[in-house]
Amino acid sequence: MNLEIFNEREHAVSKVTFSGKTVKELLKQLNLNPEAVIVVRNSEVITEEDAVLDQDRIDILSVISGG
Repeated sequence: MNLEIFNEREHAVSKVTFSGKTVKELLKQLNLNPEAVIVVRNSEVITEEDAVLDQDRIDILSVISGG
């Protein structure tokens, strides 16, 4: 499947060919630390175990913390 990945500013940052099934596999393919991002599918936060489908819009947001 082909996915378009968006960042916080609503810009498409990459188009990837993805043959996996879960968010965890997608993050691994993109070399992203799952503890450093939040993944949103069609305006809903999802977990690493959730499936990714061809028609999904995927937003990957950086986690920012302060002290």
